[in-house]
Amino acid sequence: MIEEISKEIIGLLMSERGLSMEDALRTLYTSDTYSKLIDLSTGLYSQSTAYVYEYLDKELSTGKMS
Repeated sequence: MIEEISKEIIGLLMSERGLSMEDALRTLYTSDTYSKLIDLSTGLYSQSTAYVYEYLDKELSTGKMS
């Protein structure tokens, strides 16, 4: 599930924010959102891609998740 969500978010970063694949990968994998996504205790991995992307988008816009 984590891999599928990650792949879809990378696609969204490329289409929505115009990032190259390299920049999209770096953006996702260095984010706090990704740290939460791979931490199974948060349960974020069980949410929809849109839900996780919303968190990432907010983090990128404000510099924090919430």
